Amino acid sequence: MSVSNILKPYTRVLAAVLCLSAGRATGATDLRCEYMTNPLGIDAVHPRLSWKLDSSSTNVMQRACHVLVASTREKLDANEGDLWDSRRKISREETGMVYAGRELSSGMQCFWKVKVYTGATDSPEWSAPAFWTMGLLQPEDWEALWIGFDKGRRNVRVKDDLLLPPIRYLRKEFKIRQPVKRATLYATALGLYGMQLNGERVGNDYFTPGWTDYDKRIYYNTYDVTPMLKEGDNVIGALLADGWFSGYVGGKKRRDRYGEDTRLRAQLVVEYEDGKTEMLGTDKTWSATTGPTIEADLLMGETYDARLEMPGWDRAGFDAAAWGAVSVTSKIKVMLQAYPSVTVKRFQELTPRSVTEPKAGVFIFDMGSNFAGFARLKVMGGKGAKITLRFGERLNPDGTLFTTNLMGARATDTYICKGDGVEIWEPRFTYHGFQYVELTGYPGTPDKDAVTGVELTSSTSVAGRFECSNPMLNQLYKNICQTQRANFMDIPTDCPQRDERLGWTGDAQAFIRAACFNADVQTFFRKWLVDLEDAQLANGDLPRVAPSKPSGGSGGAAWADACVICPWALYEFYGDQAVLERHYDSMVKFMDFREKNKKFHGFGDWLHLGDPTSKELISIAYTAGSAQILSQIAEVLGKKSDSIRYQKLYKTFRKAFNQKYVGRKGQIEGDTQTAYVLALGFDLLDKKDTPLAAAHLIEKIEEADGHLSTGFVGTRDLMNVLTKIGRTDVAYRLLLTDTFPSWLFPVKNGATTIWEHWDGWTPENGFHESEWNSFSHYTYGAVGQWMFENIGGIKSAEPGFKKIVIQPVMTQELDWAKTSYDSIHGRIAVEWKLDGNKVTMDVEIPPNTTATIHVPGKRQAVRVGSGNYTFDSVIK
Repeated sequence: MSVSNILKPYTRVLAAVLCLSAGRATGATDLRCEYMTNPLGIDAVHPRLSWKLDSSSTNVMQRACHVLVASTREKLDANEGDLWDSRRKISREETGMVYAGRELSSGMQCFWKVKVYTGATDSPEWSAPAFWTMGLLQPEDWEALWIGFDKGRRNVRVKDDLLLPPIRYLRKEFKIRQPVKRATLYATALGLYGMQLNGERVGNDYFTPGWTDYDKRIYYNTYDVTPMLKEGDNVIGALLADGWFSGYVGGKKRRDRYGEDTRLRAQLVVEYEDGKTEMLGTDKTWSATTGPTIEADLLMGETYDARLEMPGWDRAGFDAAAWGAVSVTSKIKVMLQAYPSVTVKRFQELTPRSVTEPKAGVFIFDMGSNFAGFARLKVMGGKGAKITLRFGERLNPDGTLFTTNLMGARATDTYICKGDGVEIWEPRFTYHGFQYVELTGYPGTPDKDAVTGVELTSSTSVAGRFECSNPMLNQLYKNICQTQRANFMDIPTDCPQRDERLGWTGDAQAFIRAACFNADVQTFFRKWLVDLEDAQLANGDLPRVAPSKPSGGSGGAAWADACVICPWALYEFYGDQAVLERHYDSMVKFMDFREKNKKFHGFGDWLHLGDPTSKELISIAYTAGSAQILSQIAEVLGKKSDSIRYQKLYKTFRKAFNQKYVGRKGQIEGDTQTAYVLALGFDLLDKKDTPLAAAHLIEKIEEADGHLSTGFVGTRDLMNVLTKIGRTDVAYRLLLTDTFPSWLFPVKNGATTIWEHWDGWTPENGFHESEWNSFSHYTYGAVGQWMFENIGGIKSAEPGFKKIVIQPVMTQELDWAKTSYDSIHGRIAVEWKLDGNKVTMDVEIPPNTTATIHVPGKRQAVRVGSGNYTFDSVIK
């Protein structure tokens, strides 16, 4: 593709039609507390309240707002804000207003609503009501003890070099003697738990309470279980599994990284209609046993023997006389906090695309997409029939399951039939990364409905949408989103299939901006950044993964820098200044370490092709880049002296970079694509050398026959740098190339996710020689940011997209593109069509924002407020 294929600004515009309408009255919608919808059990005593303006009118700006917070719904409906009445206050803030009312206490219910004023004389309506509840704010609020069933593990023997304890079942009977007004369950675990109440599952979450450094903090979850209770006899039950706490995690077939004995802590608070309150907590009066789930591990899988089922174990009237006493730990010295994000939930179900039988009795189900989750089994077999499900991302040439890249992960589920008609089973405490399911031991020949895929992911709502006239680019975008979902499982993991599944810091910082465009990941990354800070080393350095226990030690350049890069990205996307404040001290400690550290280490430009880029060069470049970001962060937080200090540090490392690596005519030592990308991306070059280095970068791409050679570090910024130096034509060439190595090469070869290696599989050589060969690894999906900002033309000019720039870069290779992003203020959308020399562009700008729109064919940009706009132009 030549430069002429990129549409340049033209002088003639036939029409710019602004679609104006009288619209409807402006109201507030999408009310959220701590950036979540109606959250239960938060522990922020000054929570942030946010909303969006709902209006079809143009140029809508919030001038003032009025927030009411009440202790009951009745008081809220009567417009009585007994907890907080902000009165009408002049404010444009709608993305993070801090609660400033009465002191909030444990278990409190808070109902709220807001009305927004967009003019001096308008009389707006109140929004629909929303609510939040407070968690247990003080350690003494927890009366429940930590319980488990250690005997359940002690009787397990090592098999096939694996120790796989069963799920522990715990239960307690109790009575409800009068009408219940409200019942709240608080639960947490060292391990994974699932609560049951009167035979029903509590909540629809998976893998609670999430993964943390259990030596520093544990999260608890809160559930409203009011409708699940009944007068008379009741039973509360729990399932307790190893999970990240004591199961296999981090490779090398190692388990028990945090401890051996799993524990549950649960507290049911019942408020009666007469005002009395009763608490039922885990203690020594509970009983425990093991049951049909005889193996349960996140990596290795589950084994379920239906012959051992205990019907009604979680209902009143069950005979639990044979159950044993629980193991009790009265206190565990660790910080207990409310879970601050969205939990893992089901995303969708998948039906097999095909079923094959490469060997007699071995059936392969192709689910059509590589995802993370589990398979639900449907079978009718005789008592004791054993059905085994194995999982893999790819197939061998002979059609059998490819498992080399699973490494130490068994990734196997087993079901043993009870012989009672059609049996349907799905696991509870494991997940796998797979496209293919191998089924053996199945009685007869299975139909397609014998296996159903259930996709799991942290329930971050979809925020971005992209579609264009090129089907392969559409598939690339789907692959980016699919890979994000597969790896956003409480933490941002590197891959879902092998025995690693760790929160790699370098991967996260490379991908975070694409992730923000794809989904609402604000609370997801807020949670993980706490994990990252918890993992900070004593010398101020940051580790390669977080939580860090499975793989400690320094992350090195581009990995450790996640502690600066990720909070800044959240601020730019969500206007989240609080996240900068929360982690500022950690960032300062890190930069103090990096300033003094003279050892240059790390992973380099991981998985690059061709000549390597110096690790020292990468370290100096990233240190300069992080110093510059931290200078900006300090400026935002009003820390002027710090801002000056880190700007000086940036200049110091910039000078060192030039002295050590920049030669005559702008050539950089190593002469690699990544070296030039870093120098240009972090603004490290003198003015005279910048265009020379830019030319060298283009030369390196041409030497590679129009292909990239960058690894994890260089790929992050490659496309953005090409746009920065005015060579979007080259960026489009890289994006649209479908030969190796490129983004579309895997797409052309049937990929439904982003690969770890550019050559994870090739027609010539088959699978990559390394067993470290994930086919679901999001890092190279960082290109998604470029697609939104350049094909879609959606960019933020002020943190949180308060000010927006619309500037799509069109190419003759695309006839049309539709891009939208649900920002924290509302929907931003751009749709453009190219028909010969005619361009039509539709733009949507959300309320309470402004935008600068660059229309192809118009020299001067158009500045607008919220609304829907259509621009028609003719190009020469």
